[in-house]
Amino acid sequence: MRRPSLLGALGVVVLLGAGCGIPAGSDVRVDGKRGAVTGAGGFDVRRSEPPTRTAGGSDNEVFVRNFLSAAAGEPDRAYERVKAFVAPEDKSRLQDKKGSEVALNVVRLREAAVYTLNSDSTTTVKITVQQLGVLRANGTLAPPVATETEYEFGLRSAALDGGANDERAGLYVLDPPNVLLLSDVALKQYYQEETIYFWSSDRSRLVPDQRYRPVAVPSERRVNEVVKWLVGGPSDWLRPGVVGLPDRTELINNATGANNRWEVNLDMSGDDQNGIDQLITQLAWSLGDLTGELELKIRNNSQPVQDLNERRNSQQLYPNAQSPQRFGVYEGAIHPLDFDGELSGMVPLTPEVNRNIVSAGLALTRDQRLLAGMVVNGSSGGRYRLAVGTGVAPVSVISRSGTEYSSMSRPVWLRTVDSRAGRGLVVADGQLYRFDEAARMYPVPLNLPTADVTAVAAALDGQRVAVIAGGRLYVAAVNLDGGGVSIGPPRQLATSLTGLTAVDWGREDRLVVAGSAGQQAIYEISVDGAVETPLRTDVGAKVNHLTAYPTNRVVRVPSGAYMYEANGVAYRSSPFERIEPDRVRDIAPVPAGVRPSNPSAPFFLY
Repeated sequence: MRRPSLLGALGVVVLLGAGCGIPAGSDVRVDGKRGAVTGAGGFDVRRSEPPTRTAGGSDNEVFVRNFLSAAAGEPDRAYERVKAFVAPEDKSRLQDKKGSEVALNVVRLREAAVYTLNSDSTTTVKITVQQLGVLRANGTLAPPVATETEYEFGLRSAALDGGANDERAGLYVLDPPNVLLLSDVALKQYYQEETIYFWSSDRSRLVPDQRYRPVAVPSERRVNEVVKWLVGGPSDWLRPGVVGLPDRTELINNATGANNRWEVNLDMSGDDQNGIDQLITQLAWSLGDLTGELELKIRNNSQPVQDLNERRNSQQLYPNAQSPQRFGVYEGAIHPLDFDGELSGMVPLTPEVNRNIVSAGLALTRDQRLLAGMVVNGSSGGRYRLAVGTGVAPVSVISRSGTEYSSMSRPVWLRTVDSRAGRGLVVADGQLYRFDEAARMYPVPLNLPTADVTAVAAALDGQRVAVIAGGRLYVAAVNLDGGGVSIGPPRQLATSLTGLTAVDWGREDRLVVAGSAGQQAIYEISVDGAVETPLRTDVGAKVNHLTAYPTNRVVRVPSGAYMYEANGVAYRSSPFERIEPDRVRDIAPVPAGVRPSNPSAPFFLY
């Protein structure tokens, strides 16, 4: 009998990889700069291939960590790499798959692994995991399919096969899981996060789509990989809000490059020159910071050669992005917040309408028209209405919703790049609504297990939203065709946080989320849920209001990228500090002996 049960084991326990080691009270800042050798969250990638089976010798902990990295890299060799860790007598338990069928189950270890030494000198390993998703060969991380929360397998010495009778022989896995496992740590180390772009459903702007490229893929193949991703179409959850390339588009041969000049040849239907021009823009932005010239051919017919930098400069990704200004609510009115070295603006509302405000979401259009959505006090205590005002600042006329609600979230605007009337989203009494410039509210159906929606946030592109429902986090695509707003099927994101209370977009591929990690905390979470980074772990009270300025390629990050309110006190990040009343501009002096009010509901105007 090769592996006795745990009850008959000797009970020697070893702990694996306890935590991230970030102390309570830290304020982690992630720059998110992309580079050829930088992984997600700024992880410094020092090698492109995961370690071999013998790299960790006979150290159980190192071996298991390497086993959970073995599948990383180019998909066609994933099974080969994993099988190298498996004992010869158990290799048949893994059925090889090729090409697009290769899928890796990305998991996060929820607890330290437990190792139990058995009487036959084998070791039983038990890992408790959270399923994050399925990493497909096309670089997308799809929602998880597996439901297992634990995996158990064995280890034995490779020296039993007649190899050298020392630690250099290494270990083997016994009874391996029947799926390819990849830890989230390995995902960050052996994959480069890439952002490609698809045109929105109305073809007015580009929308980001996150992918993962193995670091082992040579840099000269990057263009080829990106083009294949674009030909293959967007991630499933994003499809309702974007359009892919024309049906049956194929790459003719491989994309090639030499002397900083790249050639892409596509078999693509149609001769629409505007569509071809949009494809060139799509390629320029999807190739990220790649420089040089691009020659696009359609069925071997060359288009004019384009300089990638010039195309990006002439076709801005976020043409209405601008430097943010901080505001907050003080005694029922919106006021600027002053911080050294930052732009501080004027209140964009007249005094007559700047009153009875609880929270606000303000945005500027491309032509500098103000869109103001505000939660205002209703006719009786504990009741709220939505108020909307638009026009050239300062706005002097607002419309109010006809219905009052017992709860209402901060309104958010779905930003556009044209002159269409403003449309926004707000949560009231557990229901998601869209609203227009006249403050008319219309229910937005969401196909979710619970209708208890508590928060909504809109990305800078206006085509993606994040919602919190039932304490869980979801993302969904937005379709703005016609006069309405429709939201595609939401995708739930895995996170270590529970009981989520607030969310906003911190980057085009990251969310800033508040919830509980044993105590109240704020995390940064990738748009697919695979990568999470603690930002604050000592919040101390439930966050009921959170706002962030989304990092983008047009405007430099401000010194404090997010602000929040907890237990009636507002804070900003980087540097972390409480927002005191002396940061509030244009308020009357507080009489001696009177305690000033706390500023609340801070937000960015941009």
